[in-house]
Amino acid sequence: MSYRSYKKKAKEILARTGVEINGVKPWDIQVHNENFYRRILAQGSLGLGESYMEGWWDCERLDQFFNKILNAGLENMINLSLIAGLIKARILNLQKKSRAFQIGERHYDTGNDLYQLMLDRRMNYSCGYWAKASSLDEAQEAKLDLICRKIGLKPGQRVLDIGCGWGSFVIYAAEKYDAEAVGITVSREQVSLAEKRGDGLKVEIRFQDYRDLNESFDQVVSVGMIEHVGYKNYRRFMETVHRCLDDKGLFLLQTIGSNKSGINTDPWIAKYIFPNSMLPSCAQLSRAAEGLFVMEDWHNFSADYDKTLMAWHGNFEKNRQKIKQNYSERFYRMWRYYLLSCAAAFRSRKIQLWQIVYSKGGVAGGYRLLR
Repeated sequence: MSYRSYKKKAKEILARTGVEINGVKPWDIQVHNENFYRRILAQGSLGLGESYMEGWWDCERLDQFFNKILNAGLENMINLSLIAGLIKARILNLQKKSRAFQIGERHYDTGNDLYQLMLDRRMNYSCGYWAKASSLDEAQEAKLDLICRKIGLKPGQRVLDIGCGWGSFVIYAAEKYDAEAVGITVSREQVSLAEKRGDGLKVEIRFQDYRDLNESFDQVVSVGMIEHVGYKNYRRFMETVHRCLDDKGLFLLQTIGSNKSGINTDPWIAKYIFPNSMLPSCAQLSRAAEGLFVMEDWHNFSADYDKTLMAWHGNFEKNRQKIKQNYSERFYRMWRYYLLSCAAAFRSRKIQLWQIVYSKGGVAGGYRLLR
């Protein structure tokens, strides 16, 4: 195809979305490099993201641009990088134990300073609960309290957080509910900061893979971690929780979810943001839990993740100059692209946010739903 043919084809595709090339609307894209058209047609989402990182195009409101793209179904366009990822995921266990710490090194160890500038005061790197909240701090505090109430956390109980991040939940559980809290993470940077933040509380932070857990807890939670477990390991994850959970305890799982069962993730996200990641579907989680747990509650509040991501982006932009002291322009564009494209994915309802409560044998008299 000639250069003009690539440009014509790109315009035809974008026309279905309401996005114009070099248009005046906030969601229109401004193209600075004419090789852009060939690149996105050949490489799909990977080419789109990389060309943005390299300054080949800009958009005033990336979140609105992606919302239009996703609502038009363009994320389903086949490209070679997606096919290669599918083959790789079929053949390999991308989330096996020997690879478990890669996500910590490549994403969560990016720099505590970045996350401190972007997140709420408790450093929650997961969806907030905005039902009655008017700020990011309030939404994250409400989410933490909702989790504690859903598992019926009581003073003196021992609670485990699989994928504890910077300790937001375990510190909250110890502070507000007088619990003994243990958190595990595969990020050394998270361990370092979480230990400092939890100093003086009944909190223990460990650098540990979930597969090495073999002890008893009254309650178990896992918030935003199973996205790194992989479809080949879901059953083992559930078996680990079952082994560690008291017979009368509850397990709360918070996760981003996919509308369809898949085995890999978007090529750009996999390469630059979350290596070895994938989103579970309802069916995949149900199969993994079958015979081990009773599903007591399944709560979807995915629209709240759009708000959370836009709040993170607001903090990111507000602190842009501080961030640029330690991070390159390419990184700045990459992170902006990540936050706003993900916000659009929730806004368009292409992906979901679930809180699921499991029991080992069913709650006597029935589980009381909390919102």
